[in-house]
Amino acid sequence: MSRKRVAILISGRGSNMAALIEAAQAADYPAEIALVLSNVPDAAGLARAREAGIAAEVVDHKPFGRDHEAFDRALDATLQVHHIDLVCLAGFLRVLGPWFVERWNGRLINIHPSLLPAFKGLHTHERALAAGAKEHGATVHFVVPDLDSGRIIEQASVPVLARDTPETLAARVLEVEHRIYPLALKRLAQGRV
Repeated sequence: MSRKRVAILISGRGSNMAALIEAAQAADYPAEIALVLSNVPDAAGLARAREAGIAAEVVDHKPFGRDHEAFDRALDATLQVHHIDLVCLAGFLRVLGPWFVERWNGRLINIHPSLLPAFKGLHTHERALAAGAKEHGATVHFVVPDLDSGRIIEQASVPVLARDTPETLAARVLEVEHRIYPLALKRLAQGRV
């Protein structure tokens, strides 16, 4: 079985990254995590990746200033050097521009902490509670130029409890994220989406 080479883009601790790395350790998993790439030089997830024996690199967005496409092109150049087939965003706190999104069309996925199309963007847990949502959850979707609007690959929900705070709800949603992201990547790597 030929395994797809995957890069995970992170900006922080990389808990979803860790879930993907763990899943990819199975002999029959159709993808290998070949690179972890961060826009933040001291992102904790970089050390976790190195500990797992995975190449970990940084393309710091700050030197690029407002030239977002130049940053995107630098990311792409690093992905090309590592012969990457698929890209997973896992807590990557930069909006990728149209050039990059189009270049990786159909090969670029993201995990979002809501049941899309509800609660696109930031502060999803607070917004779900404020809206009186009975269910909340996570979605893995293709990345398209319109934020959090790509075709859905996997979704899972959790009940919203009367005593929930944004933090308690976020913790339950994160458990769901760790379960569905590896499933979505597996389906994508097998060509089943």
